[in-house]
Amino acid sequence: MPTAPPPETGTRDRLIAAMTDALRRRGLHGIGLTELLQSAGAPKGVLYHHFPGGKTELAIAAIDRVVERMTSGLDQLLATAPDPLAAMRQWIRAATERLQRTGFESGCPLATVALESAPDDKALREALARGFARLRERIAHGLVVAGMPAERATGVATLMVAAYEGGLLQARVAHSIEPVQQITDTLLALLPAPPTPENPT
Repeated sequence: MPTAPPPETGTRDRLIAAMTDALRRRGLHGIGLTELLQSAGAPKGVLYHHFPGGKTELAIAAIDRVVERMTSGLDQLLATAPDPLAAMRQWIRAATERLQRTGFESGCPLATVALESAPDDKALREALARGFARLRERIAHGLVVAGMPAERATGVATLMVAAYEGGLLQARVAHSIEPVQQITDTLLALLPAPPTPENPT
């Protein structure tokens, strides 16, 4: 069942929350405007007041909000975990647990929208590209700070984002966390931990 935003939340935030939930569960084209407004507890006509570009502009705002939360969570993990690869494991585990809690219905909205976007969806694709780039940059930065060479960190970060998205997709369709666990365990076992002051290379 869709998760209704709390009534005290502002209308704009409720619309973004409702769209985020819809993107996670059903994709951009899986929900109509009437249902979306009902889920947000918003009156008809209010969508275009906050988002003149309509459903697409709202979807972009939802993507931006999700990316902001993901990067914030990554920053916290990378700042507190002594090993950035351990932080990546925690990051993927948290997403996997959320997917499992929702009965394998609520995946990553970035991957969901990317799979259904068409060549004409230029603004939407640009938002997705920005989002994926921000995730890669955050991970790469954490790896560089931990001592990994910049070029290698960029490649590892790209691989981590691919593993994150691909693992969640496979887990969702399989109704099992096993695929994402296998991907995570195999990938991290292949990657040597970056050097640290306690364990320099």
